[in-house]
Amino acid sequence: MGSKQFAASIAVTLLTGVSLLFTPSAFAKERVVFGGGPAGGTFQVVANAIQVFKPMKSVAEFKVQAQSSAGSVENLRKTDANRQQMSVVYSGHVWLGRNGKMKNDTKKYENVLAVSYLYGAPAQLVTRKGSGIKSVADLAGKKVGVGNAGSGAFANCELFFNYMKVWDKVERNAMGYNDAAQAFGNNQLDAFWLFTAFPSGAVIMAAQTNDIELVNLHEDAVNSGFYKEYPYFAKLIIPANTYKGVTMDMPSFQDSTLWVASSQVPADTVYKMLSLVYSDEGLKHMVSQKKTFKEMSIETGAKGIVTPLHPGAERFWKEKGVLK
Repeated sequence: MGSKQFAASIAVTLLTGVSLLFTPSAFAKERVVFGGGPAGGTFQVVANAIQVFKPMKSVAEFKVQAQSSAGSVENLRKTDANRQQMSVVYSGHVWLGRNGKMKNDTKKYENVLAVSYLYGAPAQLVTRKGSGIKSVADLAGKKVGVGNAGSGAFANCELFFNYMKVWDKVERNAMGYNDAAQAFGNNQLDAFWLFTAFPSGAVIMAAQTNDIELVNLHEDAVNSGFYKEYPYFAKLIIPANTYKGVTMDMPSFQDSTLWVASSQVPADTVYKMLSLVYSDEGLKHMVSQKKTFKEMSIETGAKGIVTPLHPGAERFWKEKGVLK
């Protein structure tokens, strides 16, 4: 090859390299797939709300894409594998997964890191006034609604009742909340269990046809050592008069719904997204999507987190004074 041909070849190579640097793909945004849940569920509302938030859509470095899923366990597994960069997962599943204690699954999901607390899902056990049911132990031999099979409510009921050694002593009825309230009203159930935000429409319905009471589930949890065995559950109070006829504050416990991220997501991405969502404008936007998100705040940002934080989240919450 002559010197002129060689020079021309070098020039073409250089021009090709420069043109490749300036192709659209070179400027492609980082893609952040955010796993939600089934259509119509609160998990999916979280993912959609973050995707459509205008300041989030205008970020130059990355693009958020909400994606539906079967829920918490699927989100845990996909986030661990970085098939979803971010997700909504119950704190309990993050903790169980990290420690290899998932039901029928001993794998340790150690690539799922907490970003923030979103909202709580509290346990509620409804009985009739004067029934004599003051503790979960008193359910032995009773007909109890335990939530839909396959639901988080059912799973947590099974977990707690098994721990309290009553799961196999009750006549279990797997059904949704409204069906349980109706069956309770028809005297087909002695009690029914919920794991959802209050006030619950199902409990309101039950209180219209019966004088109801709530069981002090926190007392059972404390006395049995349940919190030590499952540290992701935390005490909360269902305030007096939340439901008709329940005139005293009732202690219970809740699991926390968390925003999580894969360990492979850059710290700057997590930090930037938290800065947008937890701004005054961001929090207002979240509440406009669903009132449940009123629980979201700077003060509660690290609540209910008992597993490692993502480095980007750790930086954010330390700057906000939430973490020491």
